Amino acid sequence: MPILAIDPIAFRLLGWPVHWYGLLIGLGMVLSYLLVMREGRRKGLSEDYLSDAYFWTIILGLLGARAYYVLFRLDYYLAHPDQIIQIWHGGGAIYGAILLGTATIIYVARRYQQDLILTLDVAAPGIMLAQAIGRWGNFVNQEAYGPETSRAFLEGLHLPAWLIDQMQIQGHYYQPTFLYESLWNLLGLALILILRRQKGLLKRGELAAGYFVWYGLGRFFIEGLRTDSLYLGPLRISQGVSAVMVVLGLAWIIIRRRAGHSVAYSDFQLEKR
Repeated sequence: MPILAIDPIAFRLLGWPVHWYGLLIGLGMVLSYLLVMREGRRKGLSEDYLSDAYFWTIILGLLGARAYYVLFRLDYYLAHPDQIIQIWHGGGAIYGAILLGTATIIYVARRYQQDLILTLDVAAPGIMLAQAIGRWGNFVNQEAYGPETSRAFLEGLHLPAWLIDQMQIQGHYYQPTFLYESLWNLLGLALILILRRQKGLLKRGELAAGYFVWYGLGRFFIEGLRTDSLYLGPLRISQGVSAVMVVLGLAWIIIRRRAGHSVAYSDFQLEKR
């Protein structure tokens, strides 16, 4: 028998439950904001612009994540409309956040007349960090897991006992796909932080394109293990979106390099206004 499962409620504030899911999502947002602001200032982007862009991207990104999830489980939520706003139980799709969040960044960048490509490059590592932390909310909620497995398999991964215990759900052990994705994102974050400092290596736009390729590639294979995928007919929707992300990211890099867009990210900095 496992140790008692982690309580999804971290504590109560004036009688209101505060869920680990929300706390971890919030932690990811705060650390992501600090990372984005630091790099944005270094590159000469306006702090007011970055703050506004980040605020609206977060708000609309959260709405997009929930709307995307509800849309592809519409029959269930039409039968249980009261659950649509119960985001503390999970049920958000990162691709909905990426789609609406990207649209928000494009709009705010145009409104402020700021450099859109630079903004996307600056935002890429922050997004990856927020995703890596946010996945642990799925861990607490015992969701976003993979196929059934054995305790021996999990122990063979050298996971701590508390993590293995939490992966026992209704008497069965499951693969921690949330962990696979979190570690994949952390590895991608480390690569981005290292490569963007290498003089002349990456061109403008390639940090954002690299995020698309890296995340899309990892998510494609990890999604194939998950037991709670959203489907469109027989197809896992997230695998399709992941494949599109990889293709778009690679196409961006190849086309712009062939077209002679050779300004290096490491050398580029906006003039302060």
